[in-house]
Amino acid sequence: MCHPSIQPAFRDASHEAQAVFRAVMDAMARPGRIFPLIPGFAPPAPLMPSAAALILTLADFETPVWLDGALAETAAVRDFLRFHTGAKLAAEPETAAFAVIADPQAMPPLAAFAQGTLDYPDRSATLILQMEELSPDGWHLEGPGIRERAQFGASPLPANFATQAAENRGRFPCGVDLIFAARDAIAALPRSTRLVGGF
Repeated sequence: MCHPSIQPAFRDASHEAQAVFRAVMDAMARPGRIFPLIPGFAPPAPLMPSAAALILTLADFETPVWLDGALAETAAVRDFLRFHTGAKLAAEPETAAFAVIADPQAMPPLAAFAQGTLDYPDRSATLILQMEELSPDGWHLEGPGIRERAQFGASPLPANFATQAAENRGRFPCGVDLIFAARDAIAALPRSTRLVGGF
């Protein structure tokens, strides 16, 4: 049974987590495409349900998780994530396998997170960014998984996000992967995706 002070998560953990994982894989394979994701639970605020479903699916006791200020300062969020994932909370962005960010406009630079190495690019971080809006209009995207070009927009983000994304792409095969989590949908920009205009 759940501890009475910790809010419940997936009712059918196996099947629901598998559905979330498929959505993540689809989003990573088709950069910029928006996929529906409506979890059937409500985590403690300011953690959004979509972001909670993602981190509960992706993280476990072997993957340290970094939380930005708004999330890290909320005891209910910390307890919720520890209870449902077993993950340790990372003190610094560069030591985390995953990061959950409630205030993307104030987040550290993408380069501050684990970048992986040429020998082990998979040791980089995956960032889950909580968004108010995802849009099929905005930046023009190129790269693997995209036929000719795709368009994608998200807000709010740092004013220099496009520059950071270009630098992140320049570090390929190192660099971070980004998952955008809105109220009822997700989208992704893998490190292999190039922003080529429209921003």
